[in-house]
Amino acid sequence: MSQGLKIVVAGASGRMGRMLIEAVQAAPDCTLSGALDRPGSPALGQDASAFLGQTSGVLITEDLRQGLAGADVLIDFTRPEGTMAHLAVCQELGVKVVIGTTGFDEAQKVQIAEHGRHIGIMMAPNMSVGVNVVLKLLDMAARALDQGFDIEIIEAHHRHKVDAPSGTALALGEAVAQALGRDLKQCAVYGREGITGERDPSTIGFATVRGGDIIGDHTVLFAGIGERIEISHKASSRSTFAQGSLRAARFLAGRGPGLYGMNDVLGLS
Repeated sequence: MSQGLKIVVAGASGRMGRMLIEAVQAAPDCTLSGALDRPGSPALGQDASAFLGQTSGVLITEDLRQGLAGADVLIDFTRPEGTMAHLAVCQELGVKVVIGTTGFDEAQKVQIAEHGRHIGIMMAPNMSVGVNVVLKLLDMAARALDQGFDIEIIEAHHRHKVDAPSGTALALGEAVAQALGRDLKQCAVYGREGITGERDPSTIGFATVRGGDIIGDHTVLFAGIGERIEISHKASSRSTFAQGSLRAARFLAGRGPGLYGMNDVLGLS
């Protein structure tokens, strides 16, 4: 338990939590030092690696201070209210945080930035290396296609996802809007129904699909006259998010307080 980067996983019994635990257990330079879950979870008290047929010696707990004791980094893919509670304790204990949670409101984002004055935080709506490369490609594409192209963002996720559009879709929209010198809050269109009138060329549209076990598909469509350009990313396994999270945790290990993004982790800033 004393060797390697000591990592705690929040939401340990969830789909992403289990993928993270599996990735940590397989990483030679990382150690699972804690596993957190919500109060009332049937997984509380179980070994965090039991689902793998392994024994880690780490029991899933709802006690934040117990679970975070001695940790270097918490990886959190839960819900906004849970992540905010975790951040407060992490600041108190000096534990750095990788945040993959989405759906924060503006006030919560301000609070996260404030925590970043005291501890290292890496926050991204998507931990996939591929998605973050797509964000850079979109900046170039949007600047070149700023005239005569309508922009639509289509995203699809599993039936259990609770927020829409996805945090990744919003990040794609922000990347395009910034490249075009627009404010996404002013130009985004999140739904169309009935007699909507002609499309405003200055808008960025979003379409959301929810169903089955879709892990995460995102496409940005630049629709012109006589041609269309699509920049897409499709995730076939949550392992890509887990591996990106470990990369972020390793990055934070060598950094002081601050609020970082995946561009910093990947050297794309």
